[in-house]
Amino acid sequence: MNIILMGPPGAGKGTQAEVLVQKLAIPHISTGDMFRAAIKNQTALGLKAKGFMDAGALVPDEVTIGIVEERLGEADCSKGFLLDGFPRTVAQADALSNILANKEIKLDGVVNIKVDQEKLIARLTGRRVCRSCGATYHVMFNAPAKMDTCDKCGGELYQRSDDSETTARNRLDVYNNQTEPLISYYQTKGVLLDINGDQPINLVLQDILSRLGTAV
Repeated sequence: MNIILMGPPGAGKGTQAEVLVQKLAIPHISTGDMFRAAIKNQTALGLKAKGFMDAGALVPDEVTIGIVEERLGEADCSKGFLLDGFPRTVAQADALSNILANKEIKLDGVVNIKVDQEKLIARLTGRRVCRSCGATYHVMFNAPAKMDTCDKCGGELYQRSDDSETTARNRLDVYNNQTEPLISYYQTKGVLLDINGDQPINLVLQDILSRLGTAV
């Protein structure tokens, strides 16, 4: 099973990726993991990527695409893969299509987990952290017994600046602007699978597997 996984921050993409790779016995391939592995193995492309990263520059498409091609050629991808964080642009999607065609690999689906924007905001802004012991809570999913008070040490709970509504909206705007062309791209190819992410985790998983034509 060869899958691309897409979803905005807060949609539960990471949770689904973790379960899917176990269920389907395929590797979870994220851009960050690929870069780290290529650098650790000191491949020619890995060393090129390291040079850009050390300089604080974006890794150019040709290097990223080359690293993806190397990774998809490894033995553990023989039965499939779950790509996460790539492609990010239509140019990268075109390059991936060429890589897969050259390897005679068929893309089974592009899973796009969708959640209403306001619900995503609530998820992204709900984290609270204890000033004293660092324990974390979530007002929706893991609320403390007393709001603003840590269950563990009685310390004050606060919201980090990067969990603010402004930051959350900015993150979602960046994601939406970046992925909108990709969604159209894969829709045109007939492989986009829109999944309702606003339901319990197990039902999201069932929907994904059902749309992929795999037994739950």
